[in-house]
Order: sequence, then C-alpha cells, then structure tokens
Amino acid sequence: MILADKIINERKKLGWSQEELADKLGVSRQSVSKWEGAQSVPDLQRILEMSKIFGVSTDYLLKDDIEDVIPSEKSDSDTSLRKLSLEEANTYLDTVKKSSDKISLGVAICTSCAVPPLLLEAAFSAGMGVSEGVAGGLGTVLLLMIVAISLIFIIPAAMALSKWEWLEKESFETEYGVEGAVRSKLEKFEPRFVRGITMGVVTILLGVMLIVSVAFIAEENEPLIIAAAAGLLLFISMGVNTIVRVGMIKDSYSRVLQEEDYSKAKKENKVMNAVAPAYWLLVTAGYLAWSFTTNNWGFTWIVWPIAGIIFGAISAVAEQVTRKD
Repeated sequence: MILADKIINERKKLGWSQEELADKLGVSRQSVSKWEGAQSVPDLQRILEMSKIFGVSTDYLLKDDIEDVIPSEKSDSDTSLRKLSLEEANTYLDTVKKSSDKISLGVAICTSCAVPPLLLEAAFSAGMGVSEGVAGGLGTVLLLMIVAISLIFIIPAAMALSKWEWLEKESFETEYGVEGAVRSKLEKFEPRFVRGITMGVVTILLGVMLIVSVAFIAEENEPLIIAAAAGLLLFISMGVNTIVRVGMIKDSYSRVLQEEDYSKAKKENKVMNAVAPAYWLLVTAGYLAWSFTTNNWGFTWIVWPIAGIIFGAISAVAEQVTRKD
C-alpha cells in the first residue's frame, strides 16, 4: 500500500475531511488532495506530524511493503497503565453529554432554592398579610422541597458517571486513534463552549444589573430590594445552568485527553487529592450554616466565588510544594 492510500485510510478512520487534515498540518486542502492522489509527496516535517496525529509510525507511512498499522512508539509509555479504547471513550462522552443536562438543571434548581423564602420575606416586609412566622416557616419548607427536587435530577446522573471516576483520578493510556478522534470532536465543540460560557456570564450580569438598578432607584423600598434579590438568584440559576452544562462536556474531553486540570501531573499531586474533598466539604457546610442562621440567601452565595479564588491559590501553592519534592 502506497503512502497516498495510507493517508486516505488514516484520515477516514478519524472521520476527517481533507480540509480538516490540512488545517491540522498547516497546509492547503489542495496539498492534501495531491498527496492522496499520489501527485506529490509531503515533506519530512509533514510526515512526522501525520505520524503523531494518526498515532502510527513513520515506517508504516513511508514503506510501501508494510500493510499492517504500526502504532507510534512512545518513550514514556507505561504498559502497566490502564488502556482506554475508542468505544469506551465514546461511551463516556455520550454519558457525560446526557448527564450534563440533568445535573445542570438540578444545580440550577438548587441555586434558586432561596427564591420562595425571599419572596415571602418581601411579602411580609410589604405588609401583604404574610406573618413573620409564616414567611420563615413556609419559606424554609419550600427551600428544602426545592433542594430535594434538585437531587432527583443530580443523584441519578452522578451515579451514572461514578463508574468513570477513574478517568479523573488515575493516569491511563489511550489506544490507537482515540486521541485524534476525541480532539476532532473537541474542536467542533469549542465554539459551542465559548457561546455557552458567554451566555451564562451575560445572564448572571443581567441579574446583577437588576438588583443594582433596583437598589439605586428604590433604595428605601426594602420589599422591592428583597424581591430583586430573588430575581438575581433566578438569573444566576439560568446562567449556572448553561455554564455547568457546557463545562461538564468540555471537562469530559479534557479528562480523556488528560489535559488542563486532568493532566497526569495533577492527578499525581497527592497534596491536592487529599485537600480538595475536605476543603469543599467545609465550604459547603459553612455556606449552609451561614445561610440558615442569617436567612440571607440572597447574599450568602458570595461564598462560592470567594471559595473558588481561595482554592485556586491553594492549588498553586500545592503545585509548587509538589514540584520541590
């Protein structure tokens, strides 16, 4: 089999068009077309790049008498590592895609759980016939009901993903063709990811603008300000829904490719693996304790962005400590 046929075969295995392969190699589509038509031969640099993205050896590409695919050799390969097949990778990505809809909806519902208590509090402050006891008691009951409803969506979806936890915690190797296929899907998804994050952030900012505007225009109207806080939570929940959904899908690609927060180096960071669960457990406990004690759910959400910033700082310190070790 000649080089031209091998390029065609490997490109089609990954589901790429000539234009997509050309983009990855930094050449024109016409160049790829000529290679596959045996009208010209790629230079050595392009051969090396194709060997890498196809996951095959240069010998396989260059030697016509070699018919069977020879995977590229990796000097850092560890045969003791678990292998992820293309079928497993596709199953995992599909599972995350389905689960992301349920989990993002559950998180959004949970985020808006304080809306009924705030509206009842606003009704009490406005003298609309709602007593303080009813506002506090009924508000708490409705809050807990909404949290329970959110768990109906979150728990089953989380359980479906639990069998794939090893992708996040363990180092592994991908079988031939997995990296190229997943990276191709990631490139197609990235525009949607950017749109989703943008829409989510803009939605949250609209909520902030709402409460700031109300506070500025009716600074002495406490019931209206409390109602605006409820509106802020609704905007936040809608924004969070979008951000969590696209974020989960983006993270699923990073897990399979072992990039960003899921690189092998970070998985092997034993300091953060021990600290992270305890940290977020304490943050959650602190958030709930503060919220229930003050009943000021419209403000206590500020815990999460602050906790995120602090966690980033802790991660950076732990990474430096690990490097020194």
